[in-house]
Amino acid sequence: MSDHPADAALRQALERENPASVRAFGGVAGKAVFAVAITFSAFQVWTAAFSPLSSLTVRSVHVGFLLLMAFLLFGWRDDGERASVPWYDALLGVLGFALAFYHWVFEADLIQRSGDPSTVDLVVGALVLVLLFEAARRMMGWILPVICGAFIPYALFGRHLPWGLAHRGFGLDQVIDALYLGTEGIYGTPTFVSSTYIFLFILFGAFLERAGMIKLFTDVSLGLVGHAKGGPAKVAVVSSGFMGTINGSGVANVLTTGQFTIPLMMRFGYRPAFAGAVEATSSMGGQLMPPVMGAAAFIMAETIEVPYSQIALTALIPALLYYASAFWMVHLEAGRRHLTGLPKAECPSALAALRHGWYLILPLAALVTLLFSGYTPLFAGVIGLACTAVLILGERLTGHFTALALRLGFWIVLGLATAAASRLGWHAETVAFAAIALLVVPSVLLKGGRETLRLLVQALADGARNAVGVGIACALVGILIGMMTLTGLASSFAGMVVSLAGGNLFLALLLTMLACIVLGTGVPTTANYIITSSIAAPALLHMGVPLIVSHMFCFYFGIMADLTPPVALAALAASSISKAGYMETGLLASRVAMAGYVIPFMAVYDPALLLQSSDLFDTVYMIAKAILAICLWGGAVVGYFWTPLGWHGRIVATTAAFFLVVAAQWTDGVGFALAALFMVWQGFVVARTRHAAAPPA
Repeated sequence: MSDHPADAALRQALERENPASVRAFGGVAGKAVFAVAITFSAFQVWTAAFSPLSSLTVRSVHVGFLLLMAFLLFGWRDDGERASVPWYDALLGVLGFALAFYHWVFEADLIQRSGDPSTVDLVVGALVLVLLFEAARRMMGWILPVICGAFIPYALFGRHLPWGLAHRGFGLDQVIDALYLGTEGIYGTPTFVSSTYIFLFILFGAFLERAGMIKLFTDVSLGLVGHAKGGPAKVAVVSSGFMGTINGSGVANVLTTGQFTIPLMMRFGYRPAFAGAVEATSSMGGQLMPPVMGAAAFIMAETIEVPYSQIALTALIPALLYYASAFWMVHLEAGRRHLTGLPKAECPSALAALRHGWYLILPLAALVTLLFSGYTPLFAGVIGLACTAVLILGERLTGHFTALALRLGFWIVLGLATAAASRLGWHAETVAFAAIALLVVPSVLLKGGRETLRLLVQALADGARNAVGVGIACALVGILIGMMTLTGLASSFAGMVVSLAGGNLFLALLLTMLACIVLGTGVPTTANYIITSSIAAPALLHMGVPLIVSHMFCFYFGIMADLTPPVALAALAASSISKAGYMETGLLASRVAMAGYVIPFMAVYDPALLLQSSDLFDTVYMIAKAILAICLWGGAVVGYFWTPLGWHGRIVATTAAFFLVVAAQWTDGVGFALAALFMVWQGFVVARTRHAAAPPA
């Protein structure tokens, strides 16, 4: 690919992460897609609020909607924007959607003949599998479908394989039964999470963006750090971190906040490639940032059977350290290149921005409160949607008093309804849905209400379109998980990894990191996490690494893969704005994120960094040690600390950081000693420089 990739190539790469969000066309076809998207969102909110269907039926219809939208949006060949939908693509989409009702209509019959599928069951299952593979190929290219598809012939012909990979073999009817009729294949845990938590949280982010959250984040970031040294780059880091709290897609983060921050950095002296790299690095960290993390975090919670709130809490310190490392790297780059911040007069007041938009934080606060109070992500997501919809109404309707009354009225109605629900045994999600209906429906009669309703409908369509890429990937990766479960391949792979590492934990971690990064060149982050955690996490568990820590390790480096060339998806998105070479942007993004690479290794060697210790002192000690290691590692990478660093200074800083990563008493002692020596030497250089620059008496 050239330094300035063609629009078609750029679009194809971006669609790997968030395919449908960049697709829009007009005419009758556009209206049809819009109607399908709204119906899709309405179905998901309905099932979340009322739970009228069985879980398997919801998953099946969810996949049916995904197939319908995929075939409407993507053609056989991705050779440009579609002006319309060919009849055969519409037919394939409708076929995929119609087959989704097979589990609904024949639910009782399928239960009765469980394990003994009929010929019709097998034919329908085979058709759904073929349609799923084709939809994924159209959206994400060949790599992920080939990886997942390779496990089907392995299940069929595995009895003939050497090297300890052989198994007893399974018939085609057993394979289709496992993949289509049960909950271990395409309707497994990833699809369950996609059809519940992931969809609602994507919809939640789309609603908040429509409510004006991006402007609030940008204004607060400018007010906090815009005037500091290297202020524009620091604004990119802070605003992308804020954005990550509501949007778990790194590429979407780049394409929203980057439209403002990248030109701002370039205007104040940052070269285009570095500006794009800073935004790419900062945006990808959004998938680590609670409460709305990447889709893989929800799948992790279901896979290892822990509450999502625990996953969010576990990820909090690594996420903050990741952003601290990115902030430190741009600070060092600004010092090395003598870059200044924005004039104070050009920066808005952070307090004024919060006073004006304080109400936008309420849905996020409600979401966090509910998650950490023991409520399910499903209930928290419905409440979050309700809160955000009311905020949009309050912002758009004419009259400050009306807006305030609407917001207060919602909280009063919701509080009373929830109290009644707990006393009367009502379904909690139903109460939230009813509370918003009581306020949305009458608001249409007020001035500005219809315009607001159109905005809400548009947010529903945005959420559905943004969920297509993640949903298709989840369903497809379910094939891999189903075949690994059926054949017992996961345990075989775990044994191979342990054997290859020779029992050395560091080597096993290094192999896992490389696997995540290499796999990330061809598959989205969610699929990357599912595959690597299925293979590597059991091996790390066998070597004594706690389950949640090993899964977080795979999750972290699955995200970092989108910064790493040759694909460097986030860098590719940033380069489309900065107009710099995307390969150069990707290499610089890896450099900006370099200090963050040490964090997951430190977490494995001492899980206190992930709040897996009952001793608060252990956690505080690990945080302090991680910050020191990040500072030293950043100085070594940039070649600047308090003053420019030569090769000898870089070696000392790197060595000290390396010893701090390994959690042993003697290595910590060596690391702290070298760090102290480095700091004293840097202080001496600073003092000598100031003395030399001082005017003679």
